Amino acid sequence: MKVLVIKRDKLGDLLLATPMLAHLKRSVPGVEVHLLANDYNAWVVEGNPDVDRVWVYRRVRSGGRVSIAAAWDGIRLGFALRTQKFDWVIVANGDESPRAIRRALSVKGKRTVAVCGIASNFPGLSDPLPVEDSLHEVERMLRLLGPLGVPMPAMAEAPRYVLPARSAEFAARWLGERGLKPGGYIVLGLGARRPKKQPSTRQVLGWSAHFKREWGLDTVFMWTPGKSDDPLYPGDDATAQPVLDAQASQVIPHRGPIREALGLVWSARTSLFPDSGLMHFAAASPGGVLGFFAETDVSPHPRQWGPRGPRAIFLEAAKSVQELGDAEVMAAVARLANVTDR
Repeated sequence: MKVLVIKRDKLGDLLLATPMLAHLKRSVPGVEVHLLANDYNAWVVEGNPDVDRVWVYRRVRSGGRVSIAAAWDGIRLGFALRTQKFDWVIVANGDESPRAIRRALSVKGKRTVAVCGIASNFPGLSDPLPVEDSLHEVERMLRLLGPLGVPMPAMAEAPRYVLPARSAEFAARWLGERGLKPGGYIVLGLGARRPKKQPSTRQVLGWSAHFKREWGLDTVFMWTPGKSDDPLYPGDDATAQPVLDAQASQVIPHRGPIREALGLVWSARTSLFPDSGLMHFAAASPGGVLGFFAETDVSPHPRQWGPRGPRAIFLEAAKSVQELGDAEVMAAVARLANVTDR
């Protein structure tokens, strides 16, 4: 059996699809698993043993600009995919994605699986599935294997990320230059795009002081580089600046690309992140993560988007993360970091 999985979303979304890839590879003897991803998120599955081949397309529109060369590359890629004669094409989205469905149908596999509201809107879609909002995104991906005769796994699945050697090497060098040791610090990050999901400057400084005073752990403070109005990927430079201005000795800032940040997350005692892609990566790391959610009656709910992993927990605030009590946060971090106050 030859299967093409299409995942054109962001980094965390592709990470949450890795349990589906693993379950497919485990459940169907001899299956050949291909993945179609874009030039922004394809690196998430580098080194993943559950993917036999990754096809990468360049985004035609990026940051408000259109690339004619990328459009031509996409046409050539479409022809190459059709020559593969896939038995199954799976649109790996928990919600309906018309653009992804149209791309899947253009591959002309024998059968195509996708979530959609009205199947008649997509002629040729052989296996439409209804939207299921009550499940976590990991399970929503796994149910896409049902038409292939693959039942849901008996136990909950956790996302998998293989840390590249270059990320680990960067972390070792960066930590050594600052006199830090693996496991001797906690990562505290921003990156949720919405202020209500971000811890305040007071919280960052107060929590990091507690980590140092009570547990002897420094804080690596990281955020998404860039301005908040960046059309491609909004950054948190302005939100991070007041923390930097405080010049707290226990706070060691890291402003850099995500692959470098992941090396630091993998060597941390544990991590704290708002609901974001970095939260999901940290959930897959050895130290695990404490995730933050807020106002989930109108924002993504942890029932569907909470961190998944053996050492992953979350706290939920009614309106804003800044409402969370310090004692509640410290108790959760102490569980993950396996520490007690002095």
